[in-house]
Amino acid sequence: MADKIKTKRKFRLFKHKEKKLNRSMAGNTLLFILMGLCGVAMAIPLVMVINNALKPLDELFQFPPKIFVRNPTLENFSDLFILMNDTWVPFSRYMLNTVIITGGGMVGHVIIASLAAYPLAKHNFPGKKILFQMVVLSMMFSWTVTQTPQYMIISWLGINNSYWALILPACAFGMGLYLMKQFMEQLPDSLMESARLDGAGEFRIFWSIVMPNVKPAWLTLAIFQFQQMWGNTGGTFIRDEQLKPLQYSLYQISAGGAARAGAGAAVTFIIAAVPITFFLICQSNVLETMTSSGMKD
Repeated sequence: MADKIKTKRKFRLFKHKEKKLNRSMAGNTLLFILMGLCGVAMAIPLVMVINNALKPLDELFQFPPKIFVRNPTLENFSDLFILMNDTWVPFSRYMLNTVIITGGGMVGHVIIASLAAYPLAKHNFPGKKILFQMVVLSMMFSWTVTQTPQYMIISWLGINNSYWALILPACAFGMGLYLMKQFMEQLPDSLMESARLDGAGEFRIFWSIVMPNVKPAWLTLAIFQFQQMWGNTGGTFIRDEQLKPLQYSLYQISAGGAARAGAGAAVTFIIAAVPITFFLICQSNVLETMTSSGMKD
């Protein structure tokens, strides 16, 4: 009898707490309006980029500027392709360089970060905590702080003025290792123990069990790295024109002044469109990574 009374009291307490968590209709409406306003504020820059790429020159220089285009045209893109064809390095060469740099940096970073995160998440060894703390501390420093030592290391390795000068630093980004390690820790140890009992090696466990279960995490990491590598212009590491990525050529065209304002608007659209398209393809996995509470035994 006493147990039944305690159970009823717990049930009433649970119902009371549950009612407190529920929002009223006015609260839900207010939250919806606030989220809508935030969504509109974040969408306006993207809408302006799309419309500016379709505006003729007279609308681009109109003041006050208009968000939406009145007389859409594709002349900005045709002018951009004409300017690209006039360069002594072919457009296809710039595109090939971008594909190699972006793809190499993205794939290399995902693989290396995942391989390094697996022992940190699922194995115990001396110095494990110190190594992870070093990774966390590395994320506190901005890129400008590490630029000089990074340039010295690349020069010492003799890979300056090559694709590796951009791909290798991208593979050593600490944020990816941190993300993969935190996500792998949520996997139940029973999965790995069962595979070991069946005779599977560590690499087989990593490739066949761990990586498929953390697919949302490494796809999210791939999106972030793709966005970062896609906007890379080569900086101080690439000197030969034939090795420079597409972004360098596009920025040079858009820096031509008012006469190239239309081509510059088309450049901005192209630079923004590719990462957004890649994100839309993988957005479901990104949302799963952000909302996932992990697997339980």
